[in-house]
Amino acid sequence: MRQKCRNRIWMTFFIVPVLISLVFAGTVMSGCGEKAPKEASGTGMYFDTVVDIRIFAENADELLQGCFDLCEEAEKTLSAHREDSELYQLNHRKGQPAENRGAEEASSDTQTFEVSEELASCIRRGLEYAEMSGGKFDITILPLRDLWDFESENAAVPEQDKIEKELARVDYRKVHVDGLKVTFDDPETQIDLGGIAKGYISDRLKNWLREQGCTSALINLGGNVSVLGTKPDGSSWNVGIQEPFADRGTVFETVEIDDGCVISSGTYERYFEQDGQLYHHILDPVTGYPAVTDLQQATVVGKDDVLCDAFSTICILEGQEEAERIAEANGLNVRIYFVGADHEGAWFSRSGQ
Repeated sequence: MRQKCRNRIWMTFFIVPVLISLVFAGTVMSGCGEKAPKEASGTGMYFDTVVDIRIFAENADELLQGCFDLCEEAEKTLSAHREDSELYQLNHRKGQPAENRGAEEASSDTQTFEVSEELASCIRRGLEYAEMSGGKFDITILPLRDLWDFESENAAVPEQDKIEKELARVDYRKVHVDGLKVTFDDPETQIDLGGIAKGYISDRLKNWLREQGCTSALINLGGNVSVLGTKPDGSSWNVGIQEPFADRGTVFETVEIDDGCVISSGTYERYFEQDGQLYHHILDPVTGYPAVTDLQQATVVGKDDVLCDAFSTICILEGQEEAERIAEANGLNVRIYFVGADHEGAWFSRSGQ
């Protein structure tokens, strides 16, 4: 048996550095009489992912530190594996109900807990995309993800009886959000927000930077590229899309964006090979196995980071034709770059966009 694992820390996207450096040099040396904004950049590690942030503002250093503080706060809220996080505590609940839980409810398997606004909002968005995909995108997939353990160097196909056991715990319809209260119909249900957390965080970072008066920033959360405004000179950002199964930094397609995001999912991000078959990390909540798909990669370009993060995964789960149908049916304001199993790329834009 030969195995090979790749972690998403090998970034799915990268900013084309030569193009950006040339543009900035032109900004500084243009002679237009305007002082170039100060640049601050830094790297951190959150959600087991490299986070790169570049900010252009007079108080760039202060804003950069604020962004990393927000990343730390978000991880302590949304991480499914950090033991001091709010989500981890919710997943490992001991059956303690909210104070106003009635006697009849307390005698059933139903559990209700009050959570922070951020966690409630993120769970609510996850349930929204679960509904949109007919359950293919399921935030209660955590037991299966932990069973497959794609991060391990010794990842292997689990035994069938174990898959069936954990699969029985997966059903997003057993989670409900009402305001700040999260209700579980089954005490065995656990939530994984990995499919939308990075999009949620980058969106939060951009909103906070706007509130601080910043108009130009670039945020890369493990390959989820999101930009605030334009480059300091007013031109669009250039984002290179990684070619599936190629060496890191191999550009397959480029995108120009401003004040938006470019987010990708693919079967090449984390996987292993066993007995000549590739097993990727995007699991089908119906079968308990990696999704059978006609895509190697789907890249979603748009303004809503959370939507683009979730929908890139939905594309892999559903396949190209069904993903296009869902985008049309829900009026999603997105562009999608599909890379098929034949390694051919094609753009899709929703009608009217």
